[in-house]
Amino acid sequence: MDETAVLIFDIGFVLLLAAVAGWVARRLGLPDVLGYLVVGIAVNPTTPGFVAEPAEIAVLADIGVILLLFQVGLEMDLHQIRRDAGALFWAVPIQVLATVAVSAAAIALIFGVAPVPAAILGLAVASSSSAVVAGIAGDGAMVDPSLRSALGWSGLQDVVTVVLAALLLSIDGLNDLPLPLALGGLAVYAVAVVIAARVLPRFLRAFADDDAAFLVVSLGVGVTLAGLGAIVFGVPVALAAFVAGLAISEGAETTELGRRLLPFRSVFAVFFFVSIGFLFDPSLIVDSAPVVVLLVVLVVAKSGLIIGLARVARLPGRPVIVGTALGQMGEFGFVLATALLGAKAIGDPAFAAVVTTVALTIAGSTIALRLLGGRPGPDAALDGWPGEAGGAGVGVAEES
Repeated sequence: MDETAVLIFDIGFVLLLAAVAGWVARRLGLPDVLGYLVVGIAVNPTTPGFVAEPAEIAVLADIGVILLLFQVGLEMDLHQIRRDAGALFWAVPIQVLATVAVSAAAIALIFGVAPVPAAILGLAVASSSSAVVAGIAGDGAMVDPSLRSALGWSGLQDVVTVVLAALLLSIDGLNDLPLPLALGGLAVYAVAVVIAARVLPRFLRAFADDDAAFLVVSLGVGVTLAGLGAIVFGVPVALAAFVAGLAISEGAETTELGRRLLPFRSVFAVFFFVSIGFLFDPSLIVDSAPVVVLLVVLVVAKSGLIIGLARVARLPGRPVIVGTALGQMGEFGFVLATALLGAKAIGDPAFAAVVTTVALTIAGSTIALRLLGGRPGPDAALDGWPGEAGGAGVGVAEES
């Protein structure tokens, strides 16, 4: 039998399963990422039935997280956030640092996890998902100041998370680089990407009249910049993708680049979320239950802290909606937990706990928002990621 044909079948079949599962999740009023997670669990080696090929899932998932985080960075408008809600620039770092400190202390004291891995898990708790916030907001993010504030908050969370992740991964040697080299590499990479951002518009302009070429170039730019950061400067590939998107986020050409990337990102990001479920072993649910309980409590505490800071900062909208929308763990939590698992800094039960907590908190946040009147309706889905038609970029709107 042709092995290539089998691989192609696997890819197509997993995509079809994910499409159906995402549709079912949306009909239940939940984000479609939950459906993708379920598909990953259904096709992994620990569950009966069809088993996907791990290597192909991993490669497609890597491309997915690169495009997902590249797009999140690309759609973030720091100038708009500063203009409309400058208080976020002090409120978000306080929230992230406080959540990391409390979470790391609790994880280390209760479960005996080493300080740095505990802090990285705390950082996973501290960060929320811009993609999920935009998805559960749907079209409401365009008119609801609370949801716009939540989007701006989650975007700045990503910036703080990238810096702290590079620092923490280096302290414990998890990225194979000493701390000075890791921080220097991140700084050099940021400068290199800023230089690329000055050249890129002219380069893209040359392909403006050729849709096919512009599409290929758009895809190549996102993947190449992320790979460059990982290979040359030692920056984790997912974090490098976010930095690259953030650095080149201004200009009409890069806006068009982001628009052209949307179909690719939507497809490959499915494999990223499927891959998380693929690594999850359902038999570990009982063993991971105490960790899940602690992580959920910490996420709820994070939500409460955000509500309090939003009140103090006088952000546009209702603080309770802002805090509830951000009361979940997202893609950066996946990336950080996967890095810890790969470095054997945590075991399979702890990873299973992170995956379970992500699913529970995303579902809980979505349901709570509907009960609070902060979600426009059951048809809002992850298709409304930042920058898509019907979605919103990561910024903040003033309350009328």
